Amino acid sequence: MANDCIFCRIVAGELPATIVYQDDEVTAFNDINPQASTHVLVIPNQHITSLNDAEETDPALLGRLLQVAAKVARDAGLAESGYRVVTNTGPDSGQTVFHLHFHVLGGNPLRLPLG
Repeated sequence: MANDCIFCRIVAGELPATIVYQDDEVTAFNDINPQASTHVLVIPNQHITSLNDAEETDPALLGRLLQVAAKVARDAGLAESGYRVVTNTGPDSGQTVFHLHFHVLGGNPLRLPLG
């Protein structure tokens, strides 16, 4: 856990969040600044700074993150209408919290480009 990482502090229960899913490896919670009707962040419980920092030993965890993203979308009723799963890597992509996370967005029509 990175002590100054806001997402690590959410996983540890030190900061409040509306958690929609949690297990030993993954936590999903509502974004505090939603960009769609449904906007959930899916994160690994262990600190990984970004997709660039995932290790060659992490493919099962990365797959688990996507499985949870799909579950979150299904639970939110987005499976039929569709949803987007996005991760930003590095400052130029718009990553502002440097803990790997996937955005699950849906509930209204989404447009491209993202930014």
